[in-house]
Amino acid sequence: MLAIERRNEILERLQREKRVVVSELSRQYSVSEETIRRDLEKLENDGYVIKSYGGAVLNEHINTDMPFNIRKNTNVIGKQRIAEIVNGMVSDGESLMLDSSSTAVFIAKVLKEEKRNLTIITNSIEIIIELFDAPNWRVISTGGLATEGSFALVGPQTDQMLRSYHVDKAIISCKGIDMEDGMTDSNELHARNKRTMLERAKQRILAVDSSKFGHTAFTQIGNLENLSTIITDEKPEEKWLQMFEQYQIECIWPTA
Repeated sequence: MLAIERRNEILERLQREKRVVVSELSRQYSVSEETIRRDLEKLENDGYVIKSYGGAVLNEHINTDMPFNIRKNTNVIGKQRIAEIVNGMVSDGESLMLDSSSTAVFIAKVLKEEKRNLTIITNSIEIIIELFDAPNWRVISTGGLATEGSFALVGPQTDQMLRSYHVDKAIISCKGIDMEDGMTDSNELHARNKRTMLERAKQRILAVDSSKFGHTAFTQIGNLENLSTIITDEKPEEKWLQMFEQYQIECIWPTA
């Protein structure tokens, strides 16, 4: 196993369990404890973990996104539920903007099986690959700067391209949603591109799992009043539902 593969697996475990122990990882991967300590040191330097005596814990206050291949394996059931709800809201022939979130990839997979003649504009390399063989669809790449680990195209060129289109629906996700700070993300370039997507759509949809509620990340995408609809995997607390009603935001979650 390559070192990068081992570190990614350690990150996946940290996402699930929040902490790891050096001695346990050493036995699991049949490498020395010193090798595991170097892995954890690299993950700490990247901002993902905080080393502790004999192990490490997940850095819950990270302002850097986890690698995409880690994020797409987190809360899979919740993202699938969100994708099914989005599928029920999209009609054949519509035009959509999808961001580069892992949730958007799940949405694209479901739409590919269920819908016809969609136009998809996206800055997600993963979605472009996923939809490469979608029959009778138009899949348009935004272009932009390719960023390491995110499988995304971002930056001013991405914004310029997005502003040249008007679409039926923009579907984005975020790292945090807060009553005062609104929608936030860990990366300013990603946040700007998501904001532009919302500006170019008739219906502005936030697809976000329940773990993001009550959290604030590094930079703002927009205020809650910028949204038409919020789709999540569990019923939010009553205080959230009251706020959504105040802003006339439709909130949808699975009922079964």
